[in-house]
Amino acid sequence: MSELLLFEKDGPVVVLTINRPDTRNPLGEAGDGDAFAVACAAINGDREVRCAILTGAGKAFSAGGNLKAMQDRAGAFAGAGTAIREGYRNNIHRIIKSLWALEVPLISAVNGPAIGLGNDVACLGDMRIASDKAIFGATFLKIGLVPGDGGAWLLPKIIGHARASELLFTGKTIDAATALDWGLVSEVVPHDELMEKARVLASDVAAQPPDVLRMTKKLLRQGQSESFDAIMELSAAMQALAHHTEDHQEALSAFLEKRAPDFKGK
Repeated sequence: MSELLLFEKDGPVVVLTINRPDTRNPLGEAGDGDAFAVACAAINGDREVRCAILTGAGKAFSAGGNLKAMQDRAGAFAGAGTAIREGYRNNIHRIIKSLWALEVPLISAVNGPAIGLGNDVACLGDMRIASDKAIFGATFLKIGLVPGDGGAWLLPKIIGHARASELLFTGKTIDAATALDWGLVSEVVPHDELMEKARVLASDVAAQPPDVLRMTKKLLRQGQSESFDAIMELSAAMQALAHHTEDHQEALSAFLEKRAPDFKGK
């Protein structure tokens, strides 16, 4: 689909691979936001897709922004402050917002360092599993920057305010075991088993009825920002729709007949 982002569809599962392995998969170059937007729109528009996996090619998940380009004030980091601001809003933020708006569950399979922007991209996974070689860091202050990609909102929701503050204010990195202890990831596996584990998890997700799977993710997303009363109303409306799906009846029949369900997305 693009040179940056490899797109592999296997039945109901799509694997997206950040594909700049020679430079540890930096993000933020011109067109990167477009690449993520196109890929996520393709997933959202394909009713056969029920789960997606995001990982990195080579030894890193993503080392974040291109530090050489920052030093040279080149590419996305060229021009006046107003131009850089627009670059963040129209390119880097488009990566974040496209992944946030993904309608199917997303698994971040963190195969190596996830640093800065790379860490925040990993945080967009609804489920996050890590290789035992993974490293995580919100190292923006180390290079004299703020978390300009939404990380100040994302990270505390996952690991809590105090630990997010520790990562951001010290600029330190943590290993996979610490990430597991802090709740940044739900599982750590041997490096060579990471993608196999991610695919098994994706298969379990994809076995669910697709329409209510997407609705459930929508409720979880809305729950990040909506009030309790608003979510209760949205839950009732979505549940009413779910009761009228053929997949609901199939699920009931399969349960009562003690067989595997065959969901059609109807």
